[in-house]
Amino acid sequence: MAVFAEEIKQVIIVRKDIKMGIGKLAAQVGHAAVMSYLEASRENDKIAEEWLKTGGKKIVLKVENEESLRKLFGAFKYKKIPCALITDAGLTQLPPGTVTALGVGPWTTRELNPLTSMLKLL
Repeated sequence: MAVFAEEIKQVIIVRKDIKMGIGKLAAQVGHAAVMSYLEASRENDKIAEEWLKTGGKKIVLKVENEESLRKLFGAFKYKKIPCALITDAGLTQLPPGTVTALGVGPWTTRELNPLTSMLKLL
């Protein structure tokens, strides 16, 4: 039986203006998923645990550029929604410090949707 009456999901947001191979893209999404999960589990371990128990729903969305990603990061921080901004180490395809993705949650869909519903699927 679910502890929470509302849906919980994780959102990964990726920049579409940088060129990454499919493997690099998958790695950046993976980093975002892990790091934001860790942030969420520190903030509210009950939500994180429920998310795992209910299948770990996640959605991957895209933004136009770094500025858009950073604005979203600021908005999530302002709303106190756990998130992690991902920067690349620069060992392969991208320069060091390139901001690639933003992982958000897992958190309640009710709180995530107002900040993400305008974004398109990757």
